[in-house]
Amino acid sequence: MDSQSELVIEAGKTERHYWKDLWRYRELFYFLAWRDILVRYKQTAIGIAWALIRPLLTTIVFVFVFGKLAKLPSDGVPYAVLVFAALLPWQFFANAFAEAGNSLISNANMISKVYFPRLVVPASAVIVGLVDFLISGLMLAGLMLWYGMAPDWRIVTLPLFLAVAVLAAMGAGLWIAALNVQYRDFRYIIPFGVQFGLYVSPVGFSSAIVPEQWRLLYSINPMVGVIDGFRWAILGGENGLYWPGMSLSLALVLVGTITGVLYFRKMEKSFADVI
Repeated sequence: MDSQSELVIEAGKTERHYWKDLWRYRELFYFLAWRDILVRYKQTAIGIAWALIRPLLTTIVFVFVFGKLAKLPSDGVPYAVLVFAALLPWQFFANAFAEAGNSLISNANMISKVYFPRLVVPASAVIVGLVDFLISGLMLAGLMLWYGMAPDWRIVTLPLFLAVAVLAAMGAGLWIAALNVQYRDFRYIIPFGVQFGLYVSPVGFSSAIVPEQWRLLYSINPMVGVIDGFRWAILGGENGLYWPGMSLSLALVLVGTITGVLYFRKMEKSFADVI
């Protein structure tokens, strides 16, 4: 038998080759992601249309509350477009964070029986969120077409802000996934955190309405920079990016991702015993 095709597990070996194993187990990553995509809308009456209905209903509520009742400014664009452009990154983050946070518990049987880099599980859950993102993106394109709007050159920067959103979801997801194994209370905290985050993030309104003296403090929420970046890339407008807040949000996302990986790796050895 070719020695290179053998999988030998010995003390310390998995640690030395952990990052190489992530690449070796890439097919497992694809399998988990594809399985979750298929399962998400299985046995639902309208299937993948849920990816459109949820942001649409949220947009209607926010337009009515913030646009019609509160009459908040919309930066010169239709309020529905303003809200939907923010819902793109927010719903991706919320879905990816929730799925990643519960991913280890959902795959408990596999984790307790088979060796593979556990990082594959929450990472695949984060990537699944991109499916809903792409579907909602098509709906936003249709909405902008309806209002006679077209993006300018800034749209080419959108992948950069999407990458920041992926890192934000990954970092937070790794933290909560590891904590969820140790303390099952976190499964109740996840939906509360997602709901709370929706209202403290500038989804239903523009962050430009935040008083100047509070904008940097407001940017402690990393999704503020992500949402502002998405709106700037998609909608343009005369208001540029608030770079102090954007820099703070980006720094916090990087810190959250790095510490999330480190904490996850620290706790990973005990997952099979505790889960």
